[in-house]
Amino acid sequence: MRLNELSDNPGATKDRIRVGRGIGSGKGKTGGRGVKGQKSRSGVAIKGFEGGQMPIHMRLPKRGFNKPNRKQWVELSIATLNRAIEAGKLDLKKDICACALVQAGVVRRSKDGVRLIGGGKLSKAVNLKVNGATPGATKIVEDAKGTVTIVEGKPDCGKMEKVAKPVKAKPAPKPKAEPKPKAEPKPKAEAKASEPKVIYTDGPTDGEPDDLKKIKGVGPKFEGDLNSKGIYYWRQIAAWKAADVDMVEKLIDSIPGRIERDEWVKQAGVLAKGGAPKAMKKKPNVAKK
Repeated sequence: MRLNELSDNPGATKDRIRVGRGIGSGKGKTGGRGVKGQKSRSGVAIKGFEGGQMPIHMRLPKRGFNKPNRKQWVELSIATLNRAIEAGKLDLKKDICACALVQAGVVRRSKDGVRLIGGGKLSKAVNLKVNGATPGATKIVEDAKGTVTIVEGKPDCGKMEKVAKPVKAKPAPKPKAEPKPKAEPKPKAEAKASEPKVIYTDGPTDGEPDDLKKIKGVGPKFEGDLNSKGIYYWRQIAAWKAADVDMVEKLIDSIPGRIERDEWVKQAGVLAKGGAPKAMKKKPNVAKK
């Protein structure tokens, strides 16, 4: 890689359009303006045209003038100068120039020079070298047995040594508190061995303690009929109410010789208490007349 081989990324720069360089350039003859019409003519200012009346930029009066290369002065008031003197920021044994004022922090920057203005009184004599001063401010300095010298040229304060600001001492860190000892976990109460733990599920299971097959009188076919109605366990039958018992009334009456539904509830209650159901006597199912 050499200096003559350096180039920008493709498409990063674009050459300006050079109009009026011949028809072969694509922007010759009319220069991209088109043919005829107001915009193809020279001397047209459409944005400033107001229908033929006198434009606003010609109707408004013009007064005053802003000098393009005017100088920017930093104004220093007598009150600000007096506060700096009383605070001891300035060395009154030497001449006070614009750079000394910047170094002491009385003014922020010097710009094109410092100009003394304002009124009041000075507590001590001071010898100033500034770029300008009002007659009233000059008289106040001279009444305090000081002098004001007008100097020419922009002050050069770039090479002056800046006054190092005092560094505040950081407070000593607070001692960290000792961590509190963790409390020992309490021993969990042991489960009583005499009480067996029974786990129930919400879906149909095979071989679980809670099974409809333990109830006398519930066969495979009738068990399927109960499952279709959401009944899978004997604990559900043990919690039956009158309305739930009537739900399977038609199924029981349609099968002759089947034990009554009240017997199922009794058997399920015995199983829920941890006992074994005894053989129930079958009662004849009398058909309703």
